Amino acid sequence: MVQTYHQVLLFRMSGGTMTRTSVGRFVSEEARAKFLEAYDRAMGLWPGPRDEFDVDTAFGTVHVHRYGSESGEPIVLLHGHAGHASNWYPQVAALGASHPVYAIDSLDDPGRSVQRAVATGFEDNAAWLGEVLAGLGLERVHLVGASYGGWLALNQAVHAPERLASVAALDPGGIAKVPARFYAHMILGLFGMLAPRRFRPAVGRLLANPALTSPPEMIAPLMLGMRTYKPNSRPPARVFTDAELGSIRLPTLVLVGSRSALLRPRLALARVTALIPGVSTETVEGAGHGLNLDRPKTVNGHLLRFITCCEQKATA
Repeated sequence: MVQTYHQVLLFRMSGGTMTRTSVGRFVSEEARAKFLEAYDRAMGLWPGPRDEFDVDTAFGTVHVHRYGSESGEPIVLLHGHAGHASNWYPQVAALGASHPVYAIDSLDDPGRSVQRAVATGFEDNAAWLGEVLAGLGLERVHLVGASYGGWLALNQAVHAPERLASVAALDPGGIAKVPARFYAHMILGLFGMLAPRRFRPAVGRLLANPALTSPPEMIAPLMLGMRTYKPNSRPPARVFTDAELGSIRLPTLVLVGSRSALLRPRLALARVTALIPGVSTETVEGAGHGLNLDRPKTVNGHLLRFITCCEQKATA
């Protein structure tokens, strides 16, 4: 299991050359049903009421959850690798107080979305996400992504920015080559998940890994997905070129955890500051890679201030 997880991370985040040839799927209907039971319990962490939608795209049916205000510009959330919409439970109430919030189950990850065609590379990923925004009737959204979702958000800003009002990337892939310590950190985190529950918080604090201190309802579908959702690989989150990052003309926020295992904060923020015109950057002190779970109040504050500033500038 550890070896499989290590291979997943290598191909999903590193910039290797493997090409996906088959869609993501559960190994059986029984496995999918068991996963979805755990998924529904995890979604119970969200406040209510919420609505759910299925949006058909050329690459599959994408499941979306909606919560929050009927007014304000929409905020669209993209989770990280192997995650799903429940991972945003610490953000939903705060963001939804003044905005409609949409959380997407990304294609190619275990969730309620169903993939029918492989999305390869930048353009395909921008295409399916653009089709989701169009299918929801959203014309101007604030797109927020964490980890691999942060890569998807930046990718959308580069390749299909037409429906975006702004983009916010939380400890995103695609900024720099993944360091070796990231893989070691993830493997240690996996061992931590397998440890007796009473030891997990201490391991989580040591590794700055909030998954180990998250509610068990959120951990259960993650573990089931790792065991029963195949194949465990997708086209990698290749590092964006200088020209690609320099082409972004949207208001952009990049948040990095001071204890990130994926990025070196000073170097990562220096690169985006040099390349993305007018980018806003912050280091979230004490946070690891999963900073929206690690420091939710701080992250929520950064996001709301950034989005409010974007809206004020747009109406000035």
